[in-house]
Amino acid sequence: MAITAAGLYGLTLEKFLTDAAGENLEAEDNEGLLCEDGYTPNYDTHDFVNDVTNEISGGNYAREAITTTEITLSSGTLTFDAADTVYDNGGADDVTITNAMAQVIHTNVGADTTDQLVCLQDFVTAGSSTNSTFTVQHAAGGIFTIDYTP
Repeated sequence: MAITAAGLYGLTLEKFLTDAAGENLEAEDNEGLLCEDGYTPNYDTHDFVNDVTNEISGGNYAREAITTTEITLSSGTLTFDAADTVYDNGGADDVTITNAMAQVIHTNVGADTTDQLVCLQDFVTAGSSTNSTFTVQHAAGGIFTIDYTP
């Protein structure tokens, strides 16, 4: 299998809605990791970072902070958004990334066994960079939205 669509991880969403997570999506440190097409997300059962396979490696790649996260409510829609994510090796601008197919956003509060998966952004076409930066540009309308009107 492979990545076929973006989505929200259901178990994490359920924990946030029932306050079982003990975390706050807007207040926590969030992080993004890049993975190749070999990862098959299961939005019903994957809940922690250790469930993600085929993470990019080498080439000065490291997971990157998701900054200026905010949740807004307007006209019956909840929107989660953040600044674009720039993978740049701590400002050195020398990252080599090959065949990144998606970014997985997760909380960054502990370890891979406790950091909760939030959503996967499918690039549709694999992206690469050579000894430069790699930027994930989030949609103008937000990373994800939830329509909460009946």
